[in-house]
Amino acid sequence: MKLSAILLLCFSASCFAQNTMSFSDNDISPKATLEDVSWVTGNWKGEAFGGIAEEIWSPPLGDSMMFVFKLVTEGKVQFYEVGHIQQRDETLILQLKHFHGSLKGWEEKDETVDFKLVKLEGDNIYFDDFTIERISENEINMYVVVGDEDGSSKEVKFNYKREQ
Repeated sequence: MKLSAILLLCFSASCFAQNTMSFSDNDISPKATLEDVSWVTGNWKGEAFGGIAEEIWSPPLGDSMMFVFKLVTEGKVQFYEVGHIQQRDETLILQLKHFHGSLKGWEEKDETVDFKLVKLEGDNIYFDDFTIERISENEINMYVVVGDEDGSSKEVKFNYKREQ
């Protein structure tokens, strides 16, 4: 009986599939343009990590869509992200850099955190361990796989509403 309960638990857990996809060394990013993802443009706000998360995305211009992210908890900026989705070789790549609230960078000067495009499907943009999902014109979800201090990783959901 215990074995069947364990198998049922494992099967149930696998039914709650993650919302992200990983890019493997054998993958090739599909053809895509910034127009395919331009619906992300806008000012977005939601709750995350016990605070308020805000993202501002510019429309496509100069082969990129830039964005800034800010997390505020207990009235203080915890960190920022600055980045873009860039048109590159007939596909897209999402790149970003993190900054403390004091604007001191997390990554080395010339390093970025890169997310290669895995797939575009319906209202979902799948980058490597980072998904943007359009719920409606005024609501999106972002899912990102983040590492924990113990070496494990988990998928985190950000639900955003469009700010007018």
